[in-house]
Amino acid sequence: MLLVIDVGNTSITWGVYKGDELVNDFRTSTVKTRTSDEYGLIFINTLTHANIDPQDIEDVIISSVVPNLMHTLPSMVKKYFNKNPMIVNCELDLGINIKYDNPKEVGADRIVNAVGALEIYGKKSIIVDIGTAMTFCVVDEEKNYLGGLIMPGIGISAEALFMMTSKLPKIEIIAPDKVIQANTVGAMQSGLYYGFKEMIDGIVAKLLKELNWKEEDTNIISTGGFSTMLTSDSRYNFIINRFLTLEGLKIIYEKNNKID
Repeated sequence: MLLVIDVGNTSITWGVYKGDELVNDFRTSTVKTRTSDEYGLIFINTLTHANIDPQDIEDVIISSVVPNLMHTLPSMVKKYFNKNPMIVNCELDLGINIKYDNPKEVGADRIVNAVGALEIYGKKSIIVDIGTAMTFCVVDEEKNYLGGLIMPGIGISAEALFMMTSKLPKIEIIAPDKVIQANTVGAMQSGLYYGFKEMIDGIVAKLLKELNWKEEDTNIISTGGFSTMLTSDSRYNFIINRFLTLEGLKIIYEKNNKID
């Protein structure tokens, strides 16, 4: 079995593959001050509770956008799984050409999503990852990663409204049934939900125009925690794949060190 781990700013998304099957997936809070032993107990106990024997883990691959955990988690894997994990970086065999000014600047999550999109869907793609930060990435038919955009995600925006104003409350992010709201909480929820939906569609439109790509010839893909909420009824036909990052990790692992 292959353990795949994606470390995000808010949560660690991870799962276990047996061959091509994702046996189970999990989500753990990203806490920078946790020790390798604390993470080890979380991973071992979670797997055991899911009836997965930790000793059946044959190898591990990690992608991370949190530098503080890039000693902690590999140390955890070595101690609790007795494996040296593969770490995603631009020097691995990725099957894509990174056309960034400095390829080392590209976040591991963006690399993994691009690889997953190209291998799974097989043509030029626009990938929207709606997490703590929201990213748009573009991959063309020649397997070139062209770059994209990075901006605050909907969660950060909601937190900023609460933290940086005197009277606006902390709110739950939901999908209101109408734009015009008659109370403060509803107005904030409407502004975030409809604002981000329109922003996503608007940026996709600008990308298609700038690239001179036709919508019908382009995979428009969303992933991340809010992907279903914000893209399920878009004006575009989004492919919603909340496991894109995990699938991309598995693909990168297989390109570099396939389990027999």
